[in-house]
Amino acid sequence: MPQAHEAPDPVLPNWWQSRTTPVPPAGYAEMIEAARELQDRIAAAVPDERATAEAARGMRRVADLLAGFERDEWSRISGFAADLPGRGSTLLPVVRDIAEDDKSIRGRVRFGTAHLGGNGAAHGGTIPLVFDDLLGRLCVSGGRPVARTAYLHVDFRSITPVEKELDIEAWFVSEEGRKRVLRGTIRDGDTLCAEAEGLFVQLRPGQL
Repeated sequence: MPQAHEAPDPVLPNWWQSRTTPVPPAGYAEMIEAARELQDRIAAAVPDERATAEAARGMRRVADLLAGFERDEWSRISGFAADLPGRGSTLLPVVRDIAEDDKSIRGRVRFGTAHLGGNGAAHGGTIPLVFDDLLGRLCVSGGRPVARTAYLHVDFRSITPVEKELDIEAWFVSEEGRKRVLRGTIRDGDTLCAEAEGLFVQLRPGQL
């Protein structure tokens, strides 16, 4: 999540604009899942020239098809559809089987081939991405006002494997004024893969 900064004209409330997330049309979840699979297939493939050219043409046709349906940030589905895996985002490794309350959240996460860093391990940049998203989700649970990430510290304790279901968990450590401290872990069975600590700060009126 981006860092908080003051807006030049502090007239907005503690959110940028009111948001209306459209109801995903039938088949939207399947489209996003197909896009995730495509990312994994591209990452793993060494296609020949014919397949490369055909794939490029097909992807261009899809891009052109969707261009006529673009919306602004405040009325999109991707990243904001709470009922879809990964909130309908193709960027995030999906956390599934979520159980949560206003103090903790846990689930299962799988890093795909597209998230490979090397030697079977998830890329080091994708792990903070998942932590930032999950801790940020918990940070604003229970009706808490919107906040931004002030810092996120991640310790890589062992290999975080791709193509495997892993346990992920986050919980509140403290809340004081506008500051909220949370921690999280990713585990492969009994093995601690990574742990994180984040500070989230509630926005003042007019902050972006």
